[in-house]
Amino acid sequence: MRGRRQFSDELRARAVGRALDGGVTLAQVARDLDLTPSVLRTWVVRARAERDGGRSGLTTDERDELRRQRKELRVARLERDILRKSRGLLREPPSARFAFIQAESGWPVATMCRVLQVSRAGFYAWRRRARSEHARKDERLKVLIAASFAASRKTYGSPRIHADLAGEQVGRNRIIRLMQAEGHVARVRRRYRSTTMSDHDQPVASNLLNREFEASAPNQRWVGDTTELLTASGKFYLAAIVDLYARFVVGWAVSAVNDRHLTLAALGQALRRRCPEVGLLHHSDQGSTYASEDYQEVLRAHGITCSMSRRGNCHDNAAMESWFSTFKFELGETFASIRHGKDEAFTYIEAFYNQRRRHSSLGYLAPAEYERRFRDSQRQAAA
Repeated sequence: MRGRRQFSDELRARAVGRALDGGVTLAQVARDLDLTPSVLRTWVVRARAERDGGRSGLTTDERDELRRQRKELRVARLERDILRKSRGLLREPPSARFAFIQAESGWPVATMCRVLQVSRAGFYAWRRRARSEHARKDERLKVLIAASFAASRKTYGSPRIHADLAGEQVGRNRIIRLMQAEGHVARVRRRYRSTTMSDHDQPVASNLLNREFEASAPNQRWVGDTTELLTASGKFYLAAIVDLYARFVVGWAVSAVNDRHLTLAALGQALRRRCPEVGLLHHSDQGSTYASEDYQEVLRAHGITCSMSRRGNCHDNAAMESWFSTFKFELGETFASIRHGKDEAFTYIEAFYNQRRRHSSLGYLAPAEYERRFRDSQRQAAA
């Protein structure tokens, strides 16, 4: 039976911050971070009470002023969202901006026209012009392709964008043509560099995983490793643990020092998040941080079987090296500071990679969605 999930103070603070100050709805934050809305709502209510010191009474003038400011904030957030989704369109001809307005029917036309610096009369005149159905759909697809490409941090090629637009009944060749016409080219991936410190006298485990990088259910096989990241003044390190069933990142941590405390922090987060049953296989390299007595004691205490790559054989942990390669390719490996790197890693891993990034090996589903479908099938089978 799965234990009750536990959440770190840092995750609570970041979730509340996104809900209160990030311009994102509570429901969206809950979806992004794989939380239940009721739990997040409880955190937000407590945070608001702490912010205002328990004061709830307002004068009539204060309430009017608060309503006015809230209205201005809603308008500002709407304008911000329009500008975010229409990246670069202000430099494009009016026809491209009109196509965006046509595609985004959920926002007020007047607001979009004002933000994109075109007139409503011009937009409606553009709509009345006789154009072929194919040309109109091309314009709409260009907007959707640009939005998908930008959301992927300019890393998606035609296969993943095609999966993003599955509801549009459009062929991949057409997407390729429109991407080429708009100059959307995915970045080229760089090779991953290992930071293994295997020169130690700690006992090491056998390679029980044996390069079988697949699992039939969550919490059967985890792989972990550590990689080096850069700042203007030096280095810092990211440790991560990935569940091989859906490539879901179950635990991660950042530190200026590559020691056992870093890997233990990532392992602790994974255990709190997943509460695995006895029998889970944990695979890593032979690095001293994973072979340390402290790390091995935590594994034994939770009934987790340890597996390690053969010395100097990076292919034995290829799944983890592939994940770090993806991380650096899509997010980068140089940051302004360690704090900046940690913030960027949080947004990439928790809000994008786990919840939204499509995987070709998962039928172009995101890890969280792939696991949700597994849980749904298990419930249906048990019913």
